[in-house]
Amino acid sequence: MKRLFPLFLLAATCLHAQSGAVDLGGHGKLALYIDDGWTIEVADYGDRRLVTVSPKGDVNASCTITITFPQADRLENKSRLKQRTEIDGTKYADGSVEGKAISREFTLTAGYGFYCNFTDPALIGKPPVKGDYKTMSVGLIHLAADVLLEVAISADGFKSAPYQSLLGMIEGMEFTPPRAGRN
Repeated sequence: MKRLFPLFLLAATCLHAQSGAVDLGGHGKLALYIDDGWTIEVADYGDRRLVTVSPKGDVNASCTITITFPQADRLENKSRLKQRTEIDGTKYADGSVEGKAISREFTLTAGYGFYCNFTDPALIGKPPVKGDYKTMSVGLIHLAADVLLEVAISADGFKSAPYQSLLGMIEGMEFTPPRAGRN
């Protein structure tokens, strides 16, 4: 039930949604869907793409997706990706309420991925301050042997509407691999 909620939220916002297309060159295309209260910016650095999702109003949340194109697929199965996600999350764990990186699996339409949740103990019970996030999720998504996403979602709560919108955008993204024989 928990995993279906972000997808339900995504479906409910599709009436007033926008899409962001990310051209991955010879690696395919990525489509992101989120409601009109957000902006999607894509920066192309050749060897990677940086996607930034920001609110249009006073919402205190954001999402960044770094898309890389590894030449060797070292995260070719779920157990390796889960382990890598937890190792990467340890740098946030020590200063968090959680105290350790515990991975959760994304519910994706393509590929597989994991993320870890972290809460800033210094901000619990305090009013929200723009740009100062109480919670953060960081994770990795393996879309293809040559397409890896690093995801960071920041907000003022894991159950908040802005966080759920961003998580729904990630879990509802569509990946289109390149056509055979095209680079």
